[in-house]
Amino acid sequence: MDTLSHALYGKGLFGYKKYRWFSFLFGAIPDLFSFGIYFIYIFLFSDFEFGRPSREELPYWVYDLYDISHSMVTALVCIGIAYKINKDFAWPMLAWPAHIIIDFFTHSIEFFPTPILWPVSDYRFDGIPWSNPYVLGINFLLIFLLFFYRWRTKKPQKNKGLNL
Repeated sequence: MDTLSHALYGKGLFGYKKYRWFSFLFGAIPDLFSFGIYFIYIFLFSDFEFGRPSREELPYWVYDLYDISHSMVTALVCIGIAYKINKDFAWPMLAWPAHIIIDFFTHSIEFFPTPILWPVSDYRFDGIPWSNPYVLGINFLLIFLLFFYRWRTKKPQKNKGLNL
């Protein structure tokens, strides 16, 4: 799934309590931690080109960062630590495992399959790539429905101004 969609799912699912905008960030964290760092590296130290890089072009550390950031084990340990420190902050962090679950089913074995149980297991599922037009269309529809639902169920704000 694309990073923006993950961020939107994070905001839509977990962004309605305290620290609401952190859910947007945590929805994108797994991709930012792996491909975001790679993007900055390429931008600073190499010739930047748009498009999907080949597997051979990617340095080994991108795969390592991907495994770490796309592991449910890593996410749940981090959320558990955050919960012990600040229970309210742990709620928007749940966008991180939501990202992992979505990627698990929308990444094929050919390009960055999601290592959901790393480092306990190297199991990877051969999902339907999110670039598939059906998956992409369903993705946009679900994001729209999620935010429409949030809009329809939003509690009315108390009028804090003057009643004219």
